[in-house]
Amino acid sequence: MDKGTAFVVGATGQIGRAAVRALAEDGWRVRAASRGGGTDPGWPGGVEAVALDRDADGALATALGDGCDVLVDMVAFGRDHARQLAGLKDRIGSAVVISTGALYEDDHGHSFDTQDEPGGQPRYPVPLPETHRTVAPGDATYGSRKVLLERELLASGLATTLLRAGAVHGPHSRFPREFYFVQRALDRRPVRVLAYGGRNRFHPVHVSNLAELIRLAALRPGARVLNAGDPEVPTVAGISAAIDEVMGVRSELVTVEGPAPVGTVGLTPWSLEHPLVYDMSAAERELGYRAVTGYEQSLPETVAWLVDQVRESDWRRAFPKMAQLYGEVDPFDYAAEDAWLAGRG
Repeated sequence: MDKGTAFVVGATGQIGRAAVRALAEDGWRVRAASRGGGTDPGWPGGVEAVALDRDADGALATALGDGCDVLVDMVAFGRDHARQLAGLKDRIGSAVVISTGALYEDDHGHSFDTQDEPGGQPRYPVPLPETHRTVAPGDATYGSRKVLLERELLASGLATTLLRAGAVHGPHSRFPREFYFVQRALDRRPVRVLAYGGRNRFHPVHVSNLAELIRLAALRPGARVLNAGDPEVPTVAGISAAIDEVMGVRSELVTVEGPAPVGTVGLTPWSLEHPLVYDMSAAERELGYRAVTGYEQSLPETVAWLVDQVRESDWRRAFPKMAQLYGEVDPFDYAAEDAWLAGRG
């Protein structure tokens, strides 16, 4: 059944690949836009690839042509992109736009933006609903710019579903959190040191679950904000054990109560002091959302992709965006771990 035309911006990114496939398989005529105009071998036949630099003057308007029934935007960011989409609302039936859970702040003004400050770790209600307060809109941080994006779009008159994604996981990630444990397994590292008792919970969302939310929102246009997460939220210790299981290795778990005992020892890409667990009831109620996969169920494919990426390449070359974000910090500083382990007794 032909459901209409879907125009996907950021189609060859991690989320875009899965979204294009889900929409095409659901009966949409998909135009998949990316800077390079590339395709993905997992896409069904009939997907039209479009080369697009959405920041070039007039490029998105030209690529849209007569318009689309739904525009799905993986990369919209800040006021300018919101106004770009709003200015084309006469040619867009509805929109689905990826936002982030990094914009929430707690009742003391703590958020992702303050977590590296003394006493700045946010403490959110569990589960965290979409109605909870956010950081102030602005241009200073990732979270504040996403708030600008959300507010501009919700006020624009364009029916837009904004999906506040959790810790995105799955193949094709530029910052694959799971690699923190995959590399340790590849190195036959015998120990996993985890701060905060290994109890951290940072709500993940697999790309196929995000794609399902996108598919459902395309069928049910509206002006809304929804959390986007998996059906379960494992602890970081649970993630470590699950990846070890997939990799066929065993390791000793050493936990630290509280933050890193020295440097970054024990800190992982999920290391929030307090849990971040989304309330998913609004997505279930408004869209009929049911996750298509669970965290552990999805891991074998993710791990296989990660291992393949570093089979003949150093991780910094395989994941340059992750290397850039880490900077001078070495997430695999085993010497620092060993020094701490030797001195703790």
